[in-house]
Amino acid sequence: MATGGDKNQSQALYLLGGKELWTKELEVALNEKAVDMLVHSLKDVQTSLPKGCVLAAILEREDPVDCLVVKAGLTWKSLDEFPDGTVVGTSSVRRVAQLKRRYPALKFLDVRGNLGTRLAKLDAPDGPYAALILAKAGIVRLGLGNRVTSDIGPPVLHHAVSQGALGVEVRSDDHEAVELCKKINHWPTQWKCTAERACLRVLEGGCSVPVGVSSQLETVDGQVGGQLSLTACVTALNGEAHVEHSLTETVTSVEQAEKVGEQLARVLLESGARQILDDITKDRDHKVKEAQAAEA
Repeated sequence: MATGGDKNQSQALYLLGGKELWTKELEVALNEKAVDMLVHSLKDVQTSLPKGCVLAAILEREDPVDCLVVKAGLTWKSLDEFPDGTVVGTSSVRRVAQLKRRYPALKFLDVRGNLGTRLAKLDAPDGPYAALILAKAGIVRLGLGNRVTSDIGPPVLHHAVSQGALGVEVRSDDHEAVELCKKINHWPTQWKCTAERACLRVLEGGCSVPVGVSSQLETVDGQVGGQLSLTACVTALNGEAHVEHSLTETVTSVEQAEKVGEQLARVLLESGARQILDDITKDRDHKVKEAQAAEA
């Protein structure tokens, strides 16, 4: 099924709204019982699901790191080697905001489309892009891992909430589907992603808010629970303002993991993230009005 995010390939994601852009049509079909399960890239799923829907399973996570993919024929191996003014493609304001802090002389240009389309735009001889920044998990899943030039992880770039994880959404009253999903749920991934999603939910972040995270869960073989470490950051669109904090707690349930995320978000808000997010909302509203005026 095609969603609004699939159909609109021209506008920047930053101006299109929240994550329901990728899920609304699917969830309508789910609630109408046209389908019984939805499989999502979890980073594209809103943190508060519609009434009657539940996230019943989260599969074991691929490496959630972002990566650099350089244009075919170029020999650069990292962003540190790029000359000033080099054009890097990404549709994520999170990536742009964080990378502007370290690489203010690079030029970041929006790029839309599925992975094949983006790679074709990158490799086009007359294309503007020298490289793309992409989620490594998607490239690996499609068998294109050979295109990865290098990983870009913390502290340079914190990944998106739930990046690298697949989630299965079902109707909350479909007990058979809920029980089936329990068999494929990977609880360490579920706990980490739940903490990340709780943090984003309290920050009121959507698909295009520059919130980055990283999480680790140290476990003991045979035991459920462990030490959860969660880092999250909020970065201004120009890269100048940046708030980052970490929290480590021992957790023995997914509910406790969720509380860690909520607590970290409150620390971020009290430390300056609220002002950054307010400024981003004003900027988006202004640009949306400009776009509407131009279309009129």
